[in-house]
Amino acid sequence: MDSNNKSAPVKNKKRYFLYAFLMVAFLTTTFLGGVALGSSLMVKNEIFSDSGEVEISKVINLYSKTRSEEINFEQYWEIWNKIKKSYVDQPVDEVDLFYGSLVGMVAALGDPHSVYFPPVEATEFSKNLAGEFEGIGAEIGIRDGQLTIIAPLPESPAEKAGLTSGDKIYAIDGEDTAGMEVDIAVSKIRGPGGTEVKLTITHNGFETIEDVIIKRDKINVPTIAHRVIEDTGIVYLRISYFNQDTWFDFDKAVREVLEKSPKGLILDLRSNPGGYLETAIDVASEWVRQGIIVTEKNGQDVVLEHKSRGAHRFVDLPTVVLVDEGSASGSEIVAGALQDHGVAEIVGATTFGKGSVQDFEVLSDGSGLKLTIAKWFTPSDRVIDGKGIEPDIVLEEMFTPVYSEEKNAEGGFDIVDVVDKGIEKALEILDI
Repeated sequence: MDSNNKSAPVKNKKRYFLYAFLMVAFLTTTFLGGVALGSSLMVKNEIFSDSGEVEISKVINLYSKTRSEEINFEQYWEIWNKIKKSYVDQPVDEVDLFYGSLVGMVAALGDPHSVYFPPVEATEFSKNLAGEFEGIGAEIGIRDGQLTIIAPLPESPAEKAGLTSGDKIYAIDGEDTAGMEVDIAVSKIRGPGGTEVKLTITHNGFETIEDVIIKRDKINVPTIAHRVIEDTGIVYLRISYFNQDTWFDFDKAVREVLEKSPKGLILDLRSNPGGYLETAIDVASEWVRQGIIVTEKNGQDVVLEHKSRGAHRFVDLPTVVLVDEGSASGSEIVAGALQDHGVAEIVGATTFGKGSVQDFEVLSDGSGLKLTIAKWFTPSDRVIDGKGIEPDIVLEEMFTPVYSEEKNAEGGFDIVDVVDKGIEKALEILDI
């Protein structure tokens, strides 16, 4: 695949694999494009009135032939008419009522990753997919039925406010999040730069509830960072997420790394929430000369194998991959592929376990549908979704604080440094 278009989104339909994978602060989850429905123009002609407005009755009756005979759709109209006639706050907006019913239909799937967006929300979501975002710089998902921080982005407002992977969100600006869908939470947390949002949280591993006020900002975090670790000949390479620009930055980094003739490499995927599938495949392919990178299986048991491609420039380079509970989706695909092919040691904590695929499609009226259509499996057919990638070497703690020798004015000790146990273990494995 040509590197100039391998990650380019396709208009109207984007395919991605996020943990419900919305970036709260970036409010993005940039994934792959698909194919627009060929019948959209015909549908438009059938549902719009002569004045150009959507006629609700036409929209609802358009596909009457496909309804199940076991379902009495008359009840829909019975409730519709009852609301129109008797609801206390009149008049009732028919468009809002109709779109609300579609939101409820998709929500009935019980899948936090599948969401229907009315036109205004769909437009905002499309902007997010294109990488236009302001917010707090964190990704959220649902774990054990509770809104959870999957990963704050480096140097983001969320990270600066002290949010970490695994933190639970119990309220947003005072509104209880119990039963709240991820996309709804995202819409409440995001907002223009300079404004504030209050999150009621518990930090991972603690029970104390606290309010954290975070000032939103424009999120612009480099996806790639690399350096040579002093006196080792080992290169440290971090990928923060896989967006539409990551491949170009990664390709440049690979060339710069190889110029240094490294003895080994540490690939840091900690708190990497994922991103473009194509980018994740291309990155993993640099270590895997041939074979499957990831397998996709849909609801009809159709299997699609995504195989290694590209230049394979890191083949035979000793590598350690660092992961944690904030590593999700695309980073799990990379870690799982390198682990199954035996080309890298995986160090850290079991990853998040987001291995499902969503299609996002803009419909004829401007609304949108994000629907789970498949699940990912590693080359050895291991399930990613709900399971995660288990590391070869587990670290009980990833970072250890270093305290000052003298007490501060409050009688305690200040943290003067932090030891990265992941990098320490990686250097040990690489025998440096």
